[in-house]
Order: sequence, then structure tokens, then C-alpha cells
Amino acid sequence: MNRDLYFAYPGDLETRTGGYGYDRRVIGALRDLGWNVELISLGEGFPNPSTGQLHEAGRTLSELADNSLVLIDGLAFGVLDEWACREADRLKIMALVHHPLALETGLNDRRREAVALRERAALAQTRGVVVTSHATAAELAANYAVLAEKIAVAIPGMDPAPLAVGSGEPPLILSIGTLTRRKGHDVLIASLERLRDLPWTCRIVGSKTLDPGVASEIEQQVARSGLGDRIELAGQIDDTRSEFAKADIFALASRYEGYGMVFAEALAQGLPIVGCATGAVPDVVPESAGFLVPPDDPEAFAAALQRLLEEHDTRISMADAAAIAGARLPSWRDTAVIISDFLEKVP
Repeated sequence: MNRDLYFAYPGDLETRTGGYGYDRRVIGALRDLGWNVELISLGEGFPNPSTGQLHEAGRTLSELADNSLVLIDGLAFGVLDEWACREADRLKIMALVHHPLALETGLNDRRREAVALRERAALAQTRGVVVTSHATAAELAANYAVLAEKIAVAIPGMDPAPLAVGSGEPPLILSIGTLTRRKGHDVLIASLERLRDLPWTCRIVGSKTLDPGVASEIEQQVARSGLGDRIELAGQIDDTRSEFAKADIFALASRYEGYGMVFAEALAQGLPIVGCATGAVPDVVPESAGFLVPPDDPEAFAAALQRLLEEHDTRISMADAAAIAGARLPSWRDTAVIISDFLEKVP
């Protein structure tokens, strides 16, 4: 069959987030499987583009020839509803949804419903939808009117990685995630304030530029806490493997995750985990490998961290369980094969 695929994405494909990392690895693995993948940049501004940015993205996509197969990253596709309605009969439109846009933290009820309506309308025009977790598949089926048979679940792959060796004493708590509201770094810092009498250091790795307002709030929170000598805001780091390797505990208080690739990476390198039981996180992190608490609960998060800091045997057993779970994760080729098979069946 014809193995030509257009992959459309917003912003910069080299952006260091889990979603863009997924895109990059899938593109490479699909090419290894024999797909001719051509990249289409949809420009800046998504998921909240200006009228001009939205028009230009639609114009770019409409230049595709009839019957072209195009897979569009959900960060942009969720607001391309009007374009999708115009072009659905002419193009084979597929969506890649990391998580629905309406589930982003910080939206008021009116804005959330408006975003959900647009994404629901856009998804109705697709030939199929690729998602990165069973939790997102269930969400789309239940609340976005996407038929289960139109959804392919392709969870992120994982490369083999050396197990973490830790940093000794005091234990190093690692958190990786862009400084945005959804990642819950404010909850982590509030938790650490409750544990100031215990020995630990914390390193928070993540871009400060995607949401400068939140990044500034996090910096101010650290300053107010009086823990600036123990909590480091490291900014964006390209080589996260080395970050995991020298850590003792991984902690991320995300308010929602469509999958949570960093949790899988922590498993792969054998780190015990403290996270929140939200979105797909419970599907990724087994009970044996970490503690998952309700989101937005600094006291519960602090209590979980305290157990790992004070109970050495618990920390070691959860690290062992994490390594076992990490070894069972799929490869990127496995992920790409699922997507490839799904694309081949597009009518």
C-alpha cells in the first residue's frame, strides 16, 4: 500500500516536553518501518492561536493533495475544527491525542466547555485517533463521542537505561516537568516545606519559558520557603537520563497526565515514585513502585515523601519494583508498529 504520511505539528518539534518527545520518536520509528513521513509545521500559538495563526495553519494543510493521509498532533488539532469540517471528505485526517485540551489545568468552566466542544467537533471529522494511554482512550470514548473502534492506544516506548545509583546522603528528590500549572510543582514545594526538618535535596528540571508567569510564581515560592539552598530550579536539561541516574526518589505532583512519560522513565531507571492518582498515572506506576496520592494535596504528598525518606527498606523495595516494571515497558518500535498497523487500515 501507499506509505506516504504527513505529520503535522504546532510550534517547535524539538521542544523538550513528553508530547514532543513522543512525536519525534514515533516519526523516526515509522520511518524505520518504511513510512515516508513528511513533516508539516503549523506554526506558533497553539493551543490558543490567534485568528491569523489559525488561518495560516489551515491554509498550509489545505495545500495537501486529495486523499493525502495526515496525522495531526492534538495540541493543534483540537482547535482545527472548522478546517477539519471543510476538508474531511477530501483528506484522510487522523489525530494524535496526548490528552484532551479541556483537561489542561487553569481553565474556568466556561472556557473548558468551549474547548471541549471544539475538540469534539474536530475529532468527529477524523478517520481514526491515536492516543498515548488507555485512560485517554476511555476519556475520548466517554466524553468526546469517539467510537472505540476508531481509537488506537500506542503507549510511549522506552529505551533501556542504566539503573539509578543515587547521590548518597542526603537523598536527592528529582522532579521533571515544564514549569506549568498542570505539573504541580507548587504542590511539591509546599510538601517539602512540611519536611524541612528531614535531610533531603530537591532538583526540579523543566523549562521556565513555556509559561513564564507560573515559572515566576514557582521561583517566588521557593524564595519564600527559605529552602532555596535545598531546592534547585535547574531549567531545561536535554540529557534527563543523567538526572535520573543520580537521584534517589522521583516526585511529580501533576494535576493531570494523559500518560506521563517521565514516570515511565523513572521506572526504567529504577526510581521509587511519589505522584498523584490522576489521569493515566495509575496505569503507568504500579502500587509496588511508588505512592500515588490525590492531586492538590500537599499534606498527603508530604506524607508519601516522608515514608520514602525515612523508611530505607521501603525505598529499596519500591526501587526494585520500579526497575522490574520499567523492564516490561514497550520499545519505540513496538509503539510505532501499533500506529503503523492502524494507519494501514484507514479507509
